Amino acid sequence: MLRQLQTAEGQSALETALQAAPSEASFLAESQRLARRVPERLARAAVEQAILRRRARGKFAQADRMFFVREALEQVTAEAVARHRARRFAGAGWIADLGCGIGGDALALASAGPVLAVDRDPLRLAVLQANAQALKVSAVHAILADVFDRPWGRLRESLAFADPTRRSAGRRTRSGARSDPPLPRLMTVLEEFEGWAVKLSPAVDRQEVSRLGAELEFVSLDGDLKEATLWGGRLRASVRRATILPDGAEITGGAEPEVEVGPLETYLLVPDPAVLRAYLVRTLAVSLGAHQIDADIGLLTSAASVETPFARTFKIMEVLPAGPRALRQGLKSRGFGQVTLMKRGSSVDTDEFGKRLRLGEGGEAIVLLTRTRGKHVALLLKRVSQDSPLDRSDP
Repeated sequence: MLRQLQTAEGQSALETALQAAPSEASFLAESQRLARRVPERLARAAVEQAILRRRARGKFAQADRMFFVREALEQVTAEAVARHRARRFAGAGWIADLGCGIGGDALALASAGPVLAVDRDPLRLAVLQANAQALKVSAVHAILADVFDRPWGRLRESLAFADPTRRSAGRRTRSGARSDPPLPRLMTVLEEFEGWAVKLSPAVDRQEVSRLGAELEFVSLDGDLKEATLWGGRLRASVRRATILPDGAEITGGAEPEVEVGPLETYLLVPDPAVLRAYLVRTLAVSLGAHQIDADIGLLTSAASVETPFARTFKIMEVLPAGPRALRQGLKSRGFGQVTLMKRGSSVDTDEFGKRLRLGEGGEAIVLLTRTRGKHVALLLKRVSQDSPLDRSDP
């Protein structure tokens, strides 16, 4: 149906479907309504694409002009992340995108040089070509092949990118060895290129990839950890890197420096999840003149308020007891009736803990359950930074 969707009739059906703002729940009703004007199969395809386009708006600025495959959309790289990665390929000459899928990365890589997009799935390759046409990207050259057949000929002296599928038996996997294709086998191809990059799960086991001698980069977007990238060959620039988007700020490091664990100061610094996953908390602490509040927890404290893209800053208003009964009394006596409850380095179930507080009317408190030098505490906080990377679970 992809070709029919690209016709004038298909484009009109897509525009009508988008205006109806369909959802999964309204798919059947909207398909039947549109089928009064166009063939039923085209109507269903148009409504399906409208649902996927609406879902893709958070990843692509021009999602309403693009085409998607449902399963592939779940894994496709967000446009901001793909553009960030493409910058390191700039001036590379040919770039091989091995297993390009629907082209989230291939379209971005085309800004750095001509791309040979290889995939064994004809539908996903056709979607990539449709997207390249819709976005007027001419530097992407698609080829239907298995990457292990090495269809690129003389491109071996150029650069390569790969995004192996991180699903096994229908379930997500964080292991490179369980991706499709498995990372060890994929490396036999990638190492033929002068430089290469591989997209991995942000939950990848660092020990699993450490033997490759590659740079491991963790990327967050708007405070959410999005992915990890392995950089090898001449594209390797450091040992570990944390990148914060959309700012584009980067912090790199190797062996972490020694940092003292000291008492709570006036301000609490919460490192971005990319900094945490890259094991660069202590590197960040040294650069900010801060110290950790506990040897095993990635939280920092300082006497002065700090503005940095690598962490969010809170003012510590009070240190309260961590037990639910004492904490409830402490919050009530201070006029709080609602609480935003978070944790870092605590094993409690925040939902259950929150129910046990049983607060009534009053203002809203921000409370972090954590440890400082081995002691469980509840920190009453006030936002200094506008946004906070803290969530209801440890990263």
